[in-house]
Amino acid sequence: MRTQVAIVGGGPAGLLLSHLLHLQGVDSVVLERRSAEHVQQRVRAGVLEQGTVDLLTEAGVGERMRREGEVHNGVHVQFDEDRVHIPFKQLTGRAITVYGQQEVVKDLTERRLADGGRVLFEVDEVQVAGVDTDDPVVHYTHEGVSHELHADFVAGCDGFHGICRDAIPADVRTVYERVYPFGWLGILADVPPSSDELIYANNANGFALLSMRSATISRMYLQVAPEESLDRWPDERIWAELSTRLDAPGFTLQQGPIFDKSVTAMRSFVAEPLRYGRLFLAGDSAHIVPPTGAKGLNLAVSDVDRLAESIADYYRTGSETGIDTYSAACLERVWRVQHFSWWMTSMTHRFEGPDAAFDRRLQRSQFDYLGRSEASATTLAENYVGLPLR
Repeated sequence: MRTQVAIVGGGPAGLLLSHLLHLQGVDSVVLERRSAEHVQQRVRAGVLEQGTVDLLTEAGVGERMRREGEVHNGVHVQFDEDRVHIPFKQLTGRAITVYGQQEVVKDLTERRLADGGRVLFEVDEVQVAGVDTDDPVVHYTHEGVSHELHADFVAGCDGFHGICRDAIPADVRTVYERVYPFGWLGILADVPPSSDELIYANNANGFALLSMRSATISRMYLQVAPEESLDRWPDERIWAELSTRLDAPGFTLQQGPIFDKSVTAMRSFVAEPLRYGRLFLAGDSAHIVPPTGAKGLNLAVSDVDRLAESIADYYRTGSETGIDTYSAACLERVWRVQHFSWWMTSMTHRFEGPDAAFDRRLQRSQFDYLGRSEASATTLAENYVGLPLR
C-alpha cells in the first residue's frame, strides 16, 4: 500500500493531522495500536486554548464542541484561603473552552471515517524504516496479516511511549528532561462543579485543582507522591483532602460518587529535533509538559497545524521551506510552553527538602504580586489562553 503521509498514532494529533491534510488534498493513512473504543475513552486533557477552538471550528470538526463545551473567561488562583481571579477575557480578549480530549477524538474519528479516511485500529508490530531516504516505509501487522506502507513522509504521532522517536539516531537526538517529585491523583465525580471556573490551590498540604468535564461531571486533582497507591485513597479521604486544600471563605465543595481514579506522574520532556529526513514528530512523541498549564493537547494541535501546512505547501508549490523549518518553529513554541508549565507548577505545588520553608515564602510573594499587578496577571492569562497558532 502507498500513501503520501503515513501517520503513526490515532490519538488527537494523528487524527487531526490526517483531517487537515485531507482538507488540502493530501492523502494519508493512520495506524493506531489501540482499539477505537480505547482511544475514544481515554480520560486526558480537557482545556482547549482559543487557538485550538478556532482551528477545530475552521476545520469543520467543532460543531459539537461549540454546542457542548463550556467557555471560561477566567481562572481562580488560591494560596491557603486567599483566592484571586484572573480575568482572561478582560486581559487578553480571549478565553478557554472546557471540552474533554476524548470528545475531540470522537469528533475527529467520526469525521475521518465519514470522509473515507483510512484509519486502522489495533495495529501491531509497527516499525519505521528508511526515513533518511526518499522512500520511507512503515511495517505493521493488522488482523494477523503483515503489511508495508510506503509513503513520502512519516508523521510520528504515537505518544511518549511510541516507536517513532527512536527512529531518529541517538547521535542526532538530544533529550531534555525534568522529573517532578510528585504526581496528580485525578478523579471524575458524578457531581456538578463547585465553581464556575477552574481553581488552582496551593495549600500547606499540597496542590489541588478543581476542574470539570461538563455541567454535571467534576474533574479534580490532588498532589500526591508520584507512585502513590490508589488503595491509600478511599473516597472519604479524597473528599476530605480536597475540602481542606480548596477551603476559602464562602466556598462549599460539592461531593458525589467518584467513578474514576488515577495517578499520573509529572515530567517535562523535549526531544530535539522534531524532524529527521522524512520523519516528523508531533505531540507527545516529541514533548511532554506537566499538566498544570493545560498545554499537552494544545501543543500537539499547534504541531500538526504547522506540519499539515508545511506538507501541503510542499505538494502545492514544491517548496521545502516549511518542512525544513518545522522543527525550529515548533521548538520555539514548545519551550515557551515548557517554561509556562514549569512556572505554574512551581507556583502552586508543595516542595519538600531543606529549602521548603523558603520556597513557600517565595510562592506567597508570587501569589501576592499576581493579585495586585495587572502585568503579572496578564502574563498568566496570555500564556494560559494560548499564543496564536500562527
